[in-house]
Amino acid sequence: MSFPHLDSAGRAHMVDVTAKTPTVRTATARGFVWCSAEVVAALRDGTAPKGDVLAVARIAGIQAAKSTAALLPLAHVIGVHRASVELEITDEGVEIEATVGTADRTGVEMEAITAVSVAALAVVDMIKGLDRSVVMENIRIVAKSGGRSGDWVRPGESGTSDEEQS
Repeated sequence: MSFPHLDSAGRAHMVDVTAKTPTVRTATARGFVWCSAEVVAALRDGTAPKGDVLAVARIAGIQAAKSTAALLPLAHVIGVHRASVELEITDEGVEIEATVGTADRTGVEMEAITAVSVAALAVVDMIKGLDRSVVMENIRIVAKSGGRSGDWVRPGESGTSDEEQS
């Protein structure tokens, strides 16, 4: 099995995508932040000491999607044309979903998963004073569309909230 991020000598390199035709592409990622009942109550009441946790996490996630190429050495610089980060408070913590879109030569899976990861980090940063045992977990790509490989949805998961709302 060949891996396109390795050259003939087995060294990492950035894949050349200049000959690829730009296409519309989207990707959705999800993750979860487990926290105590005390933190869940503070999130629901809007009484977290550092302020609006969900608003900060949403903006952090969107910014992360736009900064992915600066964080991942082999990621391509692409135009992020759409990025949404949704956060839902549950009885166990915060569910996070990010959907990123582009019309470019390569996909936005890394941008979506980076958005979820950084949004989760922002939640942790905002609540760590209330709950040091907070856990981020199950950060994953759940769907992608466009490009040469076409559409894909992780088995057992729905596509995106955007699709479900349409």
